[in-house]
Amino acid sequence: MTEESLSIMSKVSTKDKIIDTALSEASEMSWQYVSLKDIALKADMSLSEVQEYFDDKNDILSAYGKRLDHKMLKNVEGNVDLNAPVKERLFDVLMERFDLLNDDREAVVSILSSFKLDPKNAAIAFPHLCKSMNWVLESVGEDTNGFKGGIKILGLTGLYLKA
Repeated sequence: MTEESLSIMSKVSTKDKIIDTALSEASEMSWQYVSLKDIALKADMSLSEVQEYFDDKNDILSAYGKRLDHKMLKNVEGNVDLNAPVKERLFDVLMERFDLLNDDREAVVSILSSFKLDPKNAAIAFPHLCKSMNWVLESVGEDTNGFKGGIKILGLTGLYLKA
């Protein structure tokens, strides 16, 4: 392995360590009370090291969402029956996403509960969730381009939030 690839792997594992620590903290206390300092201390890192990877807690949530999307896509790749009705394909992919979320259930519940108390953070997270729903639609072979694609993304995001 080259020095550059080792450096990239180290950065990825450090990012994952921070995300996992943040989720651990969120499962132990309400997300609204988790601070970046708490995450840094629990991860045995300095605050400046955490800041090197993430701007704020919302940035950590965004990275968590990207990680979920990646795992979901990897797990469903080649398993989506494009001949099945769209509803069935969406159901299968969304269930995979829910299964992955279930691994971090306590933290996710804490994070979602904090959004009720701080709608600003929910508004900040909404575009990231829409991006995830775009990936879901793409994975089942649905066109997400243009106005019609935007409506599909918003509609699926609404259904997802309701579920």
